[in-house]
Amino acid sequence: MELQGKIKMIDETKEYGNNGFRKREMVITTEEQYPQHIMIEFVQDKTDLLNSYKVGQDVKVSINVRGREWVNPQGETKYFNSIQGWRIENLSQAPVSGDMPPMPPAEAFEPANDFNEEEHDDLPF
Repeated sequence: MELQGKIKMIDETKEYGNNGFRKREMVITTEEQYPQHIMIEFVQDKTDLLNSYKVGQDVKVSINVRGREWVNPQGETKYFNSIQGWRIENLSQAPVSGDMPPMPPAEAFEPANDFNEEEHDDLPF
């Protein structure tokens, strides 16, 4: 399944237990008539997928819906659901890293005046 929306929050990676289980949560807000704030968790090596993303970016997240059963000490059965992300794609127009400056318009470049179409050109394009 996939969810699309704008990143509202990205939490820090947290480690649980002695076995090194890692989890990182993010919230995206869907863009529909009644926007929903959906919490998605990324676990283990997938936590690193969120490193290059920032709040406010439009993203598409590939998810799995997980469910589990738990019996408490009183013998009552409880059910829990979670949404786990396993891939994320940037849908924003701006580059993710922000390191690249914007491309200047074509008018900013000087035209090539000394161009000769008769001259041999070995470029493949």
